[in-house]
Amino acid sequence: MRGRARSIVAETASGREGGGLLGRAVGIVLVLIALAILLSLGTWQMQRLHWKEGLLAAITERRAAPPVDLETIEAMAKAGEDIDYRTVRVTGTYINNKERHFFATYEGRTGYYVYTPLQRADGRVLLVNRGFVSFERKEPEMRKQGQLTGEQTVTGLARVKLTEKPSWAVPNNDVAKNIFYWKDLDAMAASVGLDPARTVQFFVDADAAPNPGGMPIGGVTQFDLPNNHLQYAVTWYGLAAALVAVTGVFIFRRKR
Repeated sequence: MRGRARSIVAETASGREGGGLLGRAVGIVLVLIALAILLSLGTWQMQRLHWKEGLLAAITERRAAPPVDLETIEAMAKAGEDIDYRTVRVTGTYINNKERHFFATYEGRTGYYVYTPLQRADGRVLLVNRGFVSFERKEPEMRKQGQLTGEQTVTGLARVKLTEKPSWAVPNNDVAKNIFYWKDLDAMAASVGLDPARTVQFFVDADAAPNPGGMPIGGVTQFDLPNNHLQYAVTWYGLAAALVAVTGVFIFRRKR
């Protein structure tokens, strides 16, 4: 009986030791997986940081470049080049009765960006973001001086169109009320009967040249792109370092 008892105790101890080794092995694997995830997230944020810095530098360079004509921008787009924020100069006549309104804020005020079709001599049309109007001056009758007629030359920045809603949190465009919450060029053009085949497939944001009556207020292009990738990278790398430190302390205490 005593021999049998000793055998049972030995088997139990051996089982516990085996289970402990297995548990430690699983714990080490989980730690390594977590560490790999944290390091990969930190590295990804560093890659995003370099991309964002390059983008900001490119935007600064494009804004400082002399304006080119519409055909040059279109040729660049056809060649696969990035045309966003490139300076352009176009001439045409505004179709004022077909302007579209994009919900926006400007210097703390709520209102709209006014997108007006500009018809060129060749019959083609492009949508120009003429600038901001306050909420109470949304209707053209409230800013008649700014309804320019005759041939106009506009200098501004080419802006690529969006092909889908930026986020689920952005409301759907209310085409019936002429209120757009995201810049759907195709919907804007279709809502006023513009021929898709003769509509330029990017926007132009007009510069800050003043309009008669002060409305719309031009030069509203946003350049303040968020660049928090470095702090995100530091966070992920810091968590990885903390994980290594905690694991090291735990192993040291177990050995003690």
